[in-house]
Amino acid sequence: MGQLLGKEKLFAYLDLFGFGEKTGIDLNGEGTGILFPLEKVGNVELATTAFGQGISVTPIQQVRAISAVLNGGELLRPYVVKAIEEPETGNVLFQNKKKVIRKTISEETSKTMRMALESVVALGGGKAAYIDGYRIGGKTGTAQKVENGAYLVNNYIMSFVGIVPSNDPQAVLYIAIDNPKKTALLSSYTTTPVARRILLDIIEALHIEKQEGGIEKDYIWSDKVYYQVPNVIGKSKEEATKLLEKFHVEYAGSGNTILSQSPEGDERIEEGATVKLLLGD
Repeated sequence: MGQLLGKEKLFAYLDLFGFGEKTGIDLNGEGTGILFPLEKVGNVELATTAFGQGISVTPIQQVRAISAVLNGGELLRPYVVKAIEEPETGNVLFQNKKKVIRKTISEETSKTMRMALESVVALGGGKAAYIDGYRIGGKTGTAQKVENGAYLVNNYIMSFVGIVPSNDPQAVLYIAIDNPKKTALLSSYTTTPVARRILLDIIEALHIEKQEGGIEKDYIWSDKVYYQVPNVIGKSKEEATKLLEKFHVEYAGSGNTILSQSPEGDERIEEGATVKLLLGD
């Protein structure tokens, strides 16, 4: 892909998305990252830059760039402090506001990229970050580390960018693990399971609701499969048992008619999870 783009266009996009420059975040000591000078880019430098090992970027540059991809193309100035208020009076002394640096891509392209990132989690290398009922997008990253101008052996930085929900992003998560040990050297095995746990906390903290219409996960034999719980209220015990064959069923009470159930009908839960039924007449 780097060869198809050519070095001028590839490096123009790196500049457009803010790599090689400070983001202007309100923190001290921000770095600029490292890019090859364009006049020194040959076939090798073009290839390594295209797959991400010939370029050094900061995490906040990464987050800002992915945010521009997601939000319709606006490259923004990030900040940590939202506002400063006078404690006695509550007067606002300083207020940070949204600042657009430049436009990067079109809204149409941004929409396509949101769908592409969702497909990575549902169908590709980010499956371990998939959360049933929520539209999660993301991209894995694997970078071989360098020392004294040479690549190190079996020494990588594994990373993952996650977004939730992918169709209307409310949060971006960037996670990196430096030189993980005793594991397959793939981000699909290292960072994505950790990212999933953090994304669950983000979903709870931001009160993000479940929704339909996402890309269904391409399950493999080792994955936990989710099924919709049928509504069995009013049915006989025999009928309910047959309808709930994919789940573990626990009964309480006496009688032969289902009076209530937990979880409720239409909710999606893991295969083999427990469904509790209250019996009566």
